[in-house]
Amino acid sequence: MKKNQYKILVTGVAGFLGSHLSEELSNLGHKIIGIDNMIGGYKDNIPKEIEFHNIDCCDFDKIKNIMKEVDIVYHCAATAHEGLSVFSPFEITKNNYLASVSIFSAAVNEKVKRIIFCSSMARYGSQKYPFIESMDPKPVDPYAISKVAAEQVLINLCELNKIEWVIAVPHNIIGPKQKYDDPFRNVVSIMINRMLQGKAPIIYGDGKQTRCFSYIDDCLSCLIPMLDKKSLNKQIINIGPDEEFVTINKVAELCSNITGINLPPIYKKDRPKEVKHAICSADKARKLLNYKTQVSLKEGIKRTYDYIKKRGVKPFEYHIDLEIDNELTPDTWKNKEI
Repeated sequence: MKKNQYKILVTGVAGFLGSHLSEELSNLGHKIIGIDNMIGGYKDNIPKEIEFHNIDCCDFDKIKNIMKEVDIVYHCAATAHEGLSVFSPFEITKNNYLASVSIFSAAVNEKVKRIIFCSSMARYGSQKYPFIESMDPKPVDPYAISKVAAEQVLINLCELNKIEWVIAVPHNIIGPKQKYDDPFRNVVSIMINRMLQGKAPIIYGDGKQTRCFSYIDDCLSCLIPMLDKKSLNKQIINIGPDEEFVTINKVAELCSNITGINLPPIYKKDRPKEVKHAICSADKARKLLNYKTQVSLKEGIKRTYDYIKKRGVKPFEYHIDLEIDNELTPDTWKNKEI
């Protein structure tokens, strides 16, 4: 293999982030092995030029076999359902924490050069914003807890075994290839899919929650250098815009304007444990990665809309069972209203 060309394992390769990342890495000349259990992605997301294995990250024996001679691991796979994790904590935790430990353990055993872990801004919880990387994590729900626990295991194992690690903390990523028939996550895609079916957007609470959204290409521009840039070893880095944060009400308005379906939102009760304001600082990414937001939120939503419209609307698939069904569980999920 040529200098600076690696054998790279990408988890979650049928998913939104993993599919884009593996395609970009393959185009750069690296040999890519992709794995996915097909829970949260689409089969046609998987780049044809990569070696694909349909397996679960928790299948440790199979992961160990696939990990042989791998140089770099990008662990993107996750059941990234933060709100749902309050009501399906076992499934979400298993697919985030145990799956991550399986990947990290196999990678350490095979002495890979570096592991890049895609964590979540959920790690910060409810504290003073904008969130900076030096803050202590304060997770407020099972999803966030599982991501922070996975981070801690990664650092523990890598420090002990002298393996390089980087933790990327993406914002809410949007763009083509995102699963838009999932009723539990991806607010922009849910809204667009509903609107294209002539349905009004659903908003939990008053809609004044503030978020930052990152277009997929801007996220990749940070993830690719994490491959082997020496200065990034042992770094936790927020990636995504901090100059354009919006309310969920504004997101609904933008989606309405772009789709041309201007129906008043349907407001539902707040979801338990939802963080009101989640905004990260991108200063560290600007310093270490020369990060710059290239795609505006409006343009990112437009490209997401174009993708969904071209691919075709889909009914929402309630593919994860509710483990806790009580008076706190959103009716939208209990009654399959989305």
